[in-house]
Order: sequence, then structure tokens, then C-alpha cells
Amino acid sequence: MTGGTTTGSGNGTPRIGAVVLPEYTWQRTRAIWQSLDRLGLDHAWSFDHHSWRSLRDEPWYDALSTLTAAAAVTDRIRLGTMVASPNFRHPAVLAKHVMTMDEISSGRFVLGIGAGAPGADARLLGTPDLSPSQRADRFAEFVELSDLLLRHPVTTYRGAYFDTVDARMIPGCVQRPRVPFAIAAAGRRGLELAARYGQCWVTIGDARQPGSRTEEESWKLLALQHSRLDEACERVGRAVPDIDRLVNVSRVVESPYASPERFLDVLGRCRELGFTDVVVNYPRTQGIFGGSRDAFETAVDAALASR
Repeated sequence: MTGGTTTGSGNGTPRIGAVVLPEYTWQRTRAIWQSLDRLGLDHAWSFDHHSWRSLRDEPWYDALSTLTAAAAVTDRIRLGTMVASPNFRHPAVLAKHVMTMDEISSGRFVLGIGAGAPGADARLLGTPDLSPSQRADRFAEFVELSDLLLRHPVTTYRGAYFDTVDARMIPGCVQRPRVPFAIAAAGRRGLELAARYGQCWVTIGDARQPGSRTEEESWKLLALQHSRLDEACERVGRAVPDIDRLVNVSRVVESPYASPERFLDVLGRCRELGFTDVVVNYPRTQGIFGGSRDAFETAVDAALASR
């Protein structure tokens, strides 16, 4: 995934990725990431939460450590957070992790970032509850400071939410001028941040589970968000085609890879809307994101073969 592209392949098929929850032992995690690398996926991601929703009392490991280890045992697949947030990440500490992961991965890392929703992660450090406006203000600082840290060898910054003094980032990222940002956003201010700083925009439609809307309603929502991103690009002076667009369809429609035909249809709908990248959640054995790994691999094989 890079900035400045408008399609995932020569025939317009979106690039394809997977999201692997950081819930497995290292032995299992290594096998999954290596299988995704061999399968030919373009990118793979990890949820960056301290704990997550219905899996809060289940095994759950650190996303940054997991991605660093995955980078060391894969060769070509791009890796990223989906998404890191200011709920419990400080930009100065996160930036050092990111620079290190970019080195270990030989320039394959993508920093996925979002504003952070209310919930357990937001309460983790004893932070007072923030209003939506305050979360938007904090996210703007988070993105701005992350950009400065990853572009410059030394940064001092004073903000309402984050400070850093004489932060050293040497030797800097392998990817220049910094690693790509994949910015998750749906509101006006978040979309403007994506347009200003992002090499990629990320959406899950909305936070509701698939099935809460009809599929047609979900596609219409994605189209609306797409047009709002175009408007945000115009407001900040960014060329509209100059930002990649990624959707996690496991958060949008039910059973996106139930069959090769189903997955190809989903990819086709995403392509028609202008998405350059599509991800699905790697199938778990049960519960949320449950599915068949054979069906997942068969559907991905068919999609990759259609390019």
C-alpha cells in the first residue's frame, strides 16, 4: 500500500488484506502470518487495543510486539495497526516503535491510526471521559505530533493533550519521508486529517455489527463516506485520487468470503465505489469473525487469480 495509487492492480481489482486479532500464542501467530505471506495477500493488520469488547477476558496480546515479530518471519506482505489510538498510546513512544518496526520489516510497515472510541481502552489510564469534540481535538494533536516525530530527527512539542521534549528519532524511518499513515475516520474533522496527512483512509462503515443494516444500506453509507472524503480533499487542497481508500468488509457485510463468487462480488462492489484496498478479518474458530479458513483461502485464491 502506497500513496498516490488509484487501483490495487492493473485491472482495477482492490488490493486484498486480512486482519488477525492478537489473541494467539506465538507459535500459532507465526504460522498464520507466514501463511498469509505465502498466500499472496497484499497486506495484513492487527487490532491495536489493550482489550476488546466481547473478548475482553480472553487471551489478548500487544499488537506492536506481535507485528514486530510477524515482520521478522515474513518477507513481502505489508503490516500495520488497525488502528492505534491516543486512548493509551503516546505519540513519542509509539513513533519509536514505528521506526523500529519499519527497520525490522525492511520498509513494509503502515501506521494505522484512529481517534479512539469510548470504552475500556479509553478508561485504561484513568483519563477523564472526553466529549466527541475533545476526542477530535486530541486526535488532531496525535496525528500532527506523530507526523512531526516520524519526519524529523528531533522534536519538541507542547499541546493541550501531548507534550514531548527533545525527542530523538534517529536514524528515522526506512520509508521516506516517513511510514505511510492509514487514518480511520468518518466525521468531518477526521476526514480532513486523513486528507491532509494520510496516504490511506480507513473505514468500517459504522461501528454497528454486520446485519444491523441491510447490505444496500451499508453500500450507500460507504458511498456517502467516500464522497465526504472527496470533499475533505478539496477543502485541504489534496488531489482526490492521491489517497488510497481501505474498507474492512467484515465490519460492513455478513460472510464476505463465504464462497469465491461472494467474495468477488464484494470486491466488485468495493471497486465500483473507488476502494483501492479491501480487508477481511481472518476467520476465528467461533464467535465474532468466526468462519472457515478453507473458505477464506479459497476465496482469496480466486480473487488473486482474477487479477
